[in-house]
Amino acid sequence: MPTIRPSTEADIPAIAALYAREVSTGTSSFEVVPPTPAEMAGRRAEVLGRGLPWLTLEDDGGAVIGYAYCNWFKPRPAYRFASEISIYLAPAAQRRGLGLALLGELASRAERAGQRKLIAVIGGSNNLGSIALHRSAGFRPAGVLHNCGWKFDQWLDVVLMEKTLGGGAATRPEPPAAV
Repeated sequence: MPTIRPSTEADIPAIAALYAREVSTGTSSFEVVPPTPAEMAGRRAEVLGRGLPWLTLEDDGGAVIGYAYCNWFKPRPAYRFASEISIYLAPAAQRRGLGLALLGELASRAERAGQRKLIAVIGGSNNLGSIALHRSAGFRPAGVLHNCGWKFDQWLDVVLMEKTLGGGAATRPEPPAAV
């Protein structure tokens, strides 16, 4: 059975390779040049430095087949209770319920870290698998930004989805628990 666990430095090469594949062949990321492992390590350090989760999904043999994390929606401190999420799965890990499990664990850990809102910024309105995954995980539509990304000689939409955590806006934020 695949395992979801906190990421480690040792996961970075596999995470970078998984993401590079999506950057190079897919539209879920609007990056056009894959980041280096060093850049991915820096991104991970920023997330962990904010007390937020970065999770790894590994198969029975210990190979990284997915990852997910959340980071402030925008860099300004007022956004510190709303996080944009990222989730990427190897093709062999897709359509097996693993993405739903990974998103569920990410949401749980994000809530414990004090997050009140998770935001999915999905590349391409034709990315039906990702939209369905997020909907299954309790995200609801928040809007579409039409034709705002240009990749692979085509205009792409951005689909925004959101999920409220804990008390949402009904209560004051509390100090985060350990992630």
